[in-house]
Amino acid sequence: MNELRDQSESAVLVHRHPRMVHIVLNRPRVLNSLNLEMIRFIDRALDEIEADQNVQFVLFSGAGERGFCAGGDVKALAQAIQQNLSPTAEQILEEEYDLCLRLHRFPKPLIALADGITMGAGLGLAAAADLLVATERTRMAMPETRIGFFPDVGSTGWMFAKCPKGYPEYLGLTGYEMVGAEAVRTGFASHVVQSKRLSDFITVLEGYSGTLSRPRSAAAEELLAALVHFFDSNIPSKPEMDEWVATYFADKSSMVEIMESLRQCSIQTQLCDGVFHRLAERSPTAVAVTLRLLRHNKGRQLEEVFQADLKAARFILAHPDYVEGVRARLIDKDDNPKWQPQSIEEVGALDLDL
Repeated sequence: MNELRDQSESAVLVHRHPRMVHIVLNRPRVLNSLNLEMIRFIDRALDEIEADQNVQFVLFSGAGERGFCAGGDVKALAQAIQQNLSPTAEQILEEEYDLCLRLHRFPKPLIALADGITMGAGLGLAAAADLLVATERTRMAMPETRIGFFPDVGSTGWMFAKCPKGYPEYLGLTGYEMVGAEAVRTGFASHVVQSKRLSDFITVLEGYSGTLSRPRSAAAEELLAALVHFFDSNIPSKPEMDEWVATYFADKSSMVEIMESLRQCSIQTQLCDGVFHRLAERSPTAVAVTLRLLRHNKGRQLEEVFQADLKAARFILAHPDYVEGVRARLIDKDDNPKWQPQSIEEVGALDLDL
């Protein structure tokens, strides 16, 4: 553990405390985006944490003021494809998925501080935590369809275990960004803490001396009791939004059906129009793949979900929309991707065997 901890210039920092290890994603200039070096570093750290009987739980946070983690290094992935390094691109995703699945199955409790931007693979990492803490600064989303990809890292499976009816489809297809209270209300986050109180929150965790286990033990309840005064209990319910999401996104068999229902909507028409146009701007192929995964992965074991993700990733990596989406949204930033095909109605049967 000391070897890892002493690498202060690393893209990942590992700090040891009496009963806790604090892992800090440390690439603030790129919003702590995960690259292959970081993925492998965290995996090695987990080997030592798992073997160390003194370590009771793990805390994840992000360096800098802007966010926890903006996701995977999508530019590097697109570059690998353009340079005909598809095995490399696939390897990046495979190791990323292996890490996220390992976190879901990790024998020791995990806590994640999703302060600021928490998206894509960053949200996939945080979603494995037993305690996922959001703040008023949180911006949480799975925005992949905007760049021609799909919400991966197991999200099309675990969203069904966390979210109210219709929200897996709504959030996965549109990439809607949730703030802290919304993240709790939709099941993504477990608690909200004011950002300015996080340092005190971490101090309590650093001084914890009890024993924890996964699933939650009696000692974990004691730890939560020590933290409860940090938590914001004012999480407003929004039954009208829940009803709207269920009406227009749950149990729909195709993207064409979803788009048609939004087009004909008679309640909250302004919201329908906005979501319709948001979906129309997404990669038609990516949203079709996303809905296919959502229907396939509901109720499946996470191991199966991640295998389906890898198959879908191979399909997407061979499709031109991903490289084009990264170019238009993140590199040239002309915000005018040339999707192939250009509309949802033109997407035929997907040659995708999950």
